[in-house]
Amino acid sequence: MAGTGMFPLFLGILLMILSGAFILKILFQGKEGQVKKEASVESSESPIQLILFLGTMVLATAFFNRLGYPLTSFLLLVALLRILGIKRWGQNILISLVTAAGSYFLFVKWLDIPMPKGWIGI
Repeated sequence: MAGTGMFPLFLGILLMILSGAFILKILFQGKEGQVKKEASVESSESPIQLILFLGTMVLATAFFNRLGYPLTSFLLLVALLRILGIKRWGQNILISLVTAAGSYFLFVKWLDIPMPKGWIGI
């Protein structure tokens, strides 16, 4: 009889297998298999980018209860995508809106997980 911990266990094992396969692919592929990045994504692997990323996560955590889950997740995604290099605002907002709405309906509506509503009241 499978207990309640079997699903997370299987997901963890699957994640380790896929991560290992990804690392092996990167090691054996080398430089010749690299794909050119799109013009809309800018790669700047700087310490400033890391500090901005972590600061955004801290701010989102601090304002999570006041702003609520839907607005915080949307604003967090907008900021993180901008920090990570997506410079087109339309693309950034569209990705953030679809992801925030999808995660809201998944967690709040479908799985009935209570999340802070904030001042929006959703």
